[in-house]
Amino acid sequence: MEFGAQVGCYRNTWDSIRAVVELLEAGPWSSVWFADHYLPPPGRREEEHLTAHEAFTLIAAVAGFTERLRLGHLVLGNTYRNPALVAKMATTLDQISHGRFTLGIGASWFKREHEAYGWDFPSMRERQDRFEEAVELIRALFTQEGPVSFNGRYYHLDEAPMAPGCFQEPHIPILVGGTGERRTLRTLAQSGDIMNLDGWAGGPMSAEYFHHKVGVVEKHCETVGRDPAEIRYTVLMPTMVTDDSSAVAEFMANRRLGEGSAAGPKNYVIERIGEIVDAGASEIMIGGVLTDDLEQYQLIAEEIIPVFA
Repeated sequence: MEFGAQVGCYRNTWDSIRAVVELLEAGPWSSVWFADHYLPPPGRREEEHLTAHEAFTLIAAVAGFTERLRLGHLVLGNTYRNPALVAKMATTLDQISHGRFTLGIGASWFKREHEAYGWDFPSMRERQDRFEEAVELIRALFTQEGPVSFNGRYYHLDEAPMAPGCFQEPHIPILVGGTGERRTLRTLAQSGDIMNLDGWAGGPMSAEYFHHKVGVVEKHCETVGRDPAEIRYTVLMPTMVTDDSSAVAEFMANRRLGEGSAAGPKNYVIERIGEIVDAGASEIMIGGVLTDDLEQYQLIAEEIIPVFA
């Protein structure tokens, strides 16, 4: 069983981020993940002046001083960058890290970011159309030998080479962010490699919920002719280990969390995570821990992760 951590990259400093990553690198953690936002979500105007570090730059920096942790985003927003550029940046990172990079990408949702930076924010339908096309294009650049041509509705390639290519064999894994059953999970079945259930979305993170989403992916795989065994299933679970009920209430309220979290006493957290592990998740990404709370990261490393070793 593997455990990663989604480390906060806004409302903080680079030094605080680096301190957490160094702790993870030295501990029992398997991976580190960053979100991709240009304003601190969820979008309070009074907080727009606070820091929000650019996600690809962070990963490149982290790749330079780590040797063991796998690296990725939960998740990149497709509307922020041309997908061919994303593929080029991804393969470069994969080379720098010697095969430790996972490309996590979603359709984008944060409208205010687009307004602030002058980017188009299409309708949900168009964003899903663009996302499906983008993931197909990226997979083609990762897997096809020689230059790639692509003629989609939104994206086009004219004999585009991808050199250097992926360090990993057969290619960089593609994690598809989101759990929309009609479009997003179909995109995963068509062109992705990893599903991630997101506890921030407030879903009831239970074995029943997990199995339902896996079942939807399997049906899409059957439709598109994909072996569902090729897809890994992971969960991002906001977590806090404490016996202080008031701290739990504050944790939940400040992060606008629902049933997708695991916040409470040690045994409760173990039970919540254990249910998802038993359901078939191959990796749990811990989220919600503040970057200046190194003691919480250490507590999870010492009291929670060894239970599932």
